[in-house]
This record gives sequence, structure tokens and C-alpha cells, in this order.
Amino acid sequence: MATITFKCPNCGGGLQFDPASQKYKCEYCLSAFTQEELEKLQPDGTSDQKVPQAVIYTCPSCGAEIVTDETTAATFCFYCHNPVVLQGRLDGAYEPDYVLPFEIDKEKAREIFLGWLKKKKFVPGSFYSEEQIEKLTGVYFPYWMYSCQVDGHLEAIGTKQTRTWVQGSTRYTENKKYNVVRNGRMDVKRVTRNALKKADRKLVEGVMPYETRKIKPFSMGYLSGFVAEKRDIEHAEYEQEVEQEVRSYAASNLAASADGFSNLQVQSQQLDLKNVQWDYALMPVWTLTYKDSASGKIYYFACNGQTGKVCGKLPIDKMKLGIFFAEIFAPLFAVLLLVGYFL
Repeated sequence: MATITFKCPNCGGGLQFDPASQKYKCEYCLSAFTQEELEKLQPDGTSDQKVPQAVIYTCPSCGAEIVTDETTAATFCFYCHNPVVLQGRLDGAYEPDYVLPFEIDKEKAREIFLGWLKKKKFVPGSFYSEEQIEKLTGVYFPYWMYSCQVDGHLEAIGTKQTRTWVQGSTRYTENKKYNVVRNGRMDVKRVTRNALKKADRKLVEGVMPYETRKIKPFSMGYLSGFVAEKRDIEHAEYEQEVEQEVRSYAASNLAASADGFSNLQVQSQQLDLKNVQWDYALMPVWTLTYKDSASGKIYYFACNGQTGKVCGKLPIDKMKLGIFFAEIFAPLFAVLLLVGYFL
């Protein structure tokens, strides 16, 4: 489903971002363009791509929000597949800094999904029917990325066992103590946190990590042919947690640099976090959701659109489960009855 429309400079047809080639392709004249080529084209009526204004659509059923362009009048909710309606334009503060483009296309995601299901015996057939698989949707989910520089200073007492000897019936051990000083600098790059607090949090965290070295400056064009979620968690919510994690990791690495001691007693330690930076990024996920008609519960499959890592919460077909237990325990029960009869 193409929710973001870029026009082909050659024929005016819609362009869609192709994960396999990392280019924008036209479905009509089969032209293909890189991001750089589109940016270099001069605006003459058939060229430079005007970035569409982003707007938010809200699902009246489950409250999910997705990002699409200003010309879309209606679309579907990838959580519950209900129609969604226009809520208003997306605030400029929500424009991402970066985007990690899809590298896995829909066909490959479909193969991964079906291969994953081979190991799941009790999933209802309706979960992986052709009609259901067609709902497999490429979604850009929002994440925060934390970067900083850590300057560390460590003072400790290190103990080394130098020699042992036996005199009479007594064993002696000689230890030497050293004043240990260590200084170090560590660059922390893109510690990632989910920026969506709704019910799909397990979904977006379950497919991590991403190879963020491949990240690109944000352009709306990368959303062509996909859906995108806007963030609803600000980075302030993570600051204390992430800083503590970074400090702990830096302290561990600083102490590890003082190797060769049988014991290290830290006397003082200082860790200064500098050049702290939070970046807002969209990252790719293929997702398939399923609403159980009996319970009303929503289940899902998710696949990292870059690495192919999968996670999911699957429904159980009680009839399949019952047949399985019947096949296992009915013969066993019959044997027990026969044994009891002859006893």
C-alpha cells in the first residue's frame, strides 16, 4: 500500500522505494532513481520531488496512529485492519532526523514468515491464509538513538600474587599491592530505545537490534510504499536509564583495562558524559496482525526489515491442540486399560 506518493520525473507515475536495489522505481515506465539523483533534478515541472506534507490518521477502533501524506483520504490500520480517518497535520517537531531504509522486500518477508511458521504446529490456518498474508505490511517504527562521549578516570589498589612457598608445614603467599590509575575516552554511538508506548512495544523491541551504521538522513521518499508510525515517547523518559547503562558499561571497560591483577579495589572513579545527543529515527519492520474472532485478542508477527530477525505472539488453534493430545494420549490410555484388565 503506497501511502507516500513521489512522482516519476519521466512519466509522472508513482515512485516506490525498492529495498533490494535501494532505489525509487516507477511502476509504469520502469525508471529507477537513487535518492541523490532525485535531489539533483531541477524543478521544471517534471523533475524535483516536492516533499508531501505529513499528516496523522487515527484508528477509531484501537487508537493507533500512522503517518501518511496529505492527499490520502483513507487507509487501513495495520494493527486491526479497520479504516482510519484524518486527524490533522503532523507537527514539524516530529520529523525524524534519520531513516534506516528497508532492505528486505515483501516477497522475502513472506518467505521468512512461512519458514518461521513451519515450526509452529498449533497456529490456526486462518493466521497464514493467502488473504491474511496479503496484509503483511512494511512499517517504519520510531526509535530514539542516544550518543555521547565518556571521559573516565579510575584510581584503584591492585593486588598481584608474586610467589608461594612452603616452609615446614606452612604455605606462604607473597602479594604485592600497586597504585593503579587509568584514564580513557569512549565514544558511544546510537544506543537505541523504542519511541512508541502503545500495545505494540514488544513488537518493535522484539526485532532489535539494527545495523545503524547504514542509517541515512531522513527523506519522505523512503516511506514510499510503506506505512510509518509517529513517536509518542520523548527521550527525557529514557535519559536516566540510558545514562546509567552507559556509565555502567564505561566503568566496566575502564576497570577491565587494568588487567593482570588478582584483585582490584576501586578507590575513586569519575565518569563525565559529554556531547550528549538524541536523534529521532524511523526503522523498518514487516508486520502481520491477526484479530481472533472469538476472544477479540490481537496477535502479531514481526520481521526486522533490515536483518530479517523475527518475533511474534501467535494464536493457538484449540482443535489442533486437542487432536495432538488425542493422538498422543488415547493410545497410551488404551494400553493402560488393557494392562489393568489383565492384572
